[in-house]
Amino acid sequence: MKLKRNNYCSNPKRFYIRVLLAIISVSLVFECSKRDNVINETLLWPEIEPFQTGYIKVSDMHEIYYELSGNPDGIPVFVIHGGPGGACSPKMRQFFNPQKYLIVLHDQRGCGKSMPNAELKDNNTQALVEDIERLRVKLGLDKIILFGGSWGSTLSLAYAENYPENIKAMVLRGIFLVTRAEEQYFYSTLSNHFPELVQQFIESFPDSTYGLNDSDIFKLFQYEDEEQRSLYMKQFNKIGAMASGIYVNENVIDTYNDSEANFRQIYTMQLVSFYYYANGCFLEEGQLLKNIGNIPDVPIFIVHGRYDMICPPLIAYKLHKSMPGSKLTIVEGAGHSMFEEPIAEELVLTMKELGVLE
Repeated sequence: MKLKRNNYCSNPKRFYIRVLLAIISVSLVFECSKRDNVINETLLWPEIEPFQTGYIKVSDMHEIYYELSGNPDGIPVFVIHGGPGGACSPKMRQFFNPQKYLIVLHDQRGCGKSMPNAELKDNNTQALVEDIERLRVKLGLDKIILFGGSWGSTLSLAYAENYPENIKAMVLRGIFLVTRAEEQYFYSTLSNHFPELVQQFIESFPDSTYGLNDSDIFKLFQYEDEEQRSLYMKQFNKIGAMASGIYVNENVIDTYNDSEANFRQIYTMQLVSFYYYANGCFLEEGQLLKNIGNIPDVPIFIVHGRYDMICPPLIAYKLHKSMPGSKLTIVEGAGHSMFEEPIAEELVLTMKELGVLE
């Protein structure tokens, strides 16, 4: 993978795609607070606990957390979480038949239980791709299923393009390819659907020297006044949360944001995500589609919400057209979150279908 190391902070043309990345990231934070209330538990498999947990030292600085659940001899499925800056959660285990699958979850560098938390050094897309490969090798697995949504779909595609020989199948949800089309879509969505939240965010800036651009927002998130810094992060998190689904309760968002216990998660998510989008996700424009031919002819399922306000369905359709043999399902009555009932139901059914194909 060719990495793009340039810093885009001075390039205003790239700003809104970086905002898109931030919204994708903060929407994942909100999912952690709402998932138990959104999903009808009968749609998912029963709760299970991991039979193995551990850490892998992937660099001089980073150790990533991983866990295994389900059937030790089952079909290996790697759950690639969103963000950048997100983390895996126990609920993610419940999308898979525990008798059929070996369920592998891990937290990406600087995220979740991985150490050190919120560390940006030696943290980039290529490193995350190599970490997936290190984990596969450590576990002694051959071919694996990749199950990734939002930023997780981005990282899944990046891994598959670099290690096509290791791919058994792919289940991709809420497709994000880091393209200008997504930038333009999100800018229109944000301005048309959440103008009052954006304006409120801007009006809270310390003075007129701050603008709606990545470098200034990053400064706001490192503001000396801790109370004010928290306010900026909570406001930005609220925008992402409101955009994450169709039926979103604003009071639930405010309650989540006001919890001190949740602030560290919000902080980590936004710090890591802003670092990534300030560097263009370490991907060239259009790189994933350009290299899509590297991915082998294996079962590929693409699931996308019809009313996804974060990642446009058009991008999912373009990915589908670029991958002959892939199956695209546009889910009616659904937005971006994997924990909305229509999306969750489709993902569970997809994994059942994959199990039958085996």
